[in-house]
Amino acid sequence: MTSFAGRTVAILTVALTLLTVGAVFGLREPADPMSESTPVRIDRLAQTINLAQQRLRALPGDHRTWAELGLAYVERARVTADPALYPRAEAALRRSLKVRDNSDALTGLGALANARHDFAGARNFAQRALRTNPYDANAYGVLADAETQLGHGTAATTAIQHMLDLRPGLAAYARGSYDLEQRGRLPEAEYLMRRALDAAVDPADIAFCRGQLGDLAWFRGDLGTAAAEYDAGLVADPSFAPLLRGRARVAASTGRTAQAVADTATVAARTPTPETLMAYAEMLHLADRPADAARQLTLADAAHRIFVANGGRDDLTTAQLALARGDVTTAVTAAQAEWRRRPFAEVADVLAQSLHAAGRDDESRTYAQTAVTLNPGNAAFAFHLAQAQLSLGDHAAARTSLTRVRALNPYFSPVAGPVAARVLSDLEAQS
Repeated sequence: MTSFAGRTVAILTVALTLLTVGAVFGLREPADPMSESTPVRIDRLAQTINLAQQRLRALPGDHRTWAELGLAYVERARVTADPALYPRAEAALRRSLKVRDNSDALTGLGALANARHDFAGARNFAQRALRTNPYDANAYGVLADAETQLGHGTAATTAIQHMLDLRPGLAAYARGSYDLEQRGRLPEAEYLMRRALDAAVDPADIAFCRGQLGDLAWFRGDLGTAAAEYDAGLVADPSFAPLLRGRARVAASTGRTAQAVADTATVAARTPTPETLMAYAEMLHLADRPADAARQLTLADAAHRIFVANGGRDDLTTAQLALARGDVTTAVTAAQAEWRRRPFAEVADVLAQSLHAAGRDDESRTYAQTAVTLNPGNAAFAFHLAQAQLSLGDHAAARTSLTRVRALNPYFSPVAGPVAARVLSDLEAQS
């Protein structure tokens, strides 16, 4: 009983963590929460880009339009999952700054840095923007996203409060909700997300809020409410892919594997990022289709290389891909590098999993405990702590951790959830 996490369990819980941790802004791209992919939004972005280009041909010294163009490229890169647009965004934003120092361009460069996972750089740009314009709510949003990923919880909360003071609305409420979620304060997080829903008008924004409310319900193990929120979001905007991601999670947890595979396939096709492709691979593993899953991991690796080639930095994804393939040495090295760069809860958790897979459970326990301390409401984190504790023979501590898993969300993984319940039952019978 000292080792109950086989390769499939470890891989699947990595993917499910990707679907839940950092749900508000997407763990890989923390920017404007209203910028998820829909055909209408893409069309509007194309129109914005075309109009900006036309204006700049006539007025090449218009710094505001250069900034607008750069921000539109950042947004389009998000909604199309195309990091090849990052260099264009950077060129436009730097052109704006060359014409005139301005907070819009600095904020845009901060958003771009966040998208590339250069969170320290994003923080610097946001701080420069705020020195130029202390009343720039968007700059505070970029700053909050960067501080969150850098593990600076107090600084992130302060930035969000400034944003709420300056512009109380969906973007600020959503960030506030995510900040509370990361601290395990789920009822308060739900309250702020409902405030965000009240402020939402556009169908995509309503769908976004419903998706976050569904995720919060899922975090506390309320599958019925989660499913209802996802369905309500799909009524508002059937093209909003993250709702299918949430619906797939509920389907997998209730034994409807075919539905989970279909939904994650749709999400991966619409936005082929490393995260969506890995999530699809995990559902294919669950459906006992290992060859198909391996192909999706190959595509995820290719998407990751494109991201890096366009200025991105993401050792966390490198570690997750390595774990999925059983390359423990690479997983540990990459996760350690990411932790040095940004001591965030998810990074601590992936490092703990990597060290556990390498048989270094004393170290794994330390990082797993860190993840649980940083985000006490995450059942997957508590499960990974129990893995290390069991491997070290500390059954009493493991029983405590697994009891916490059961209280938080016994459905956190369709593979690991039942394993956690079975092992807890065995431990309780022995006591």
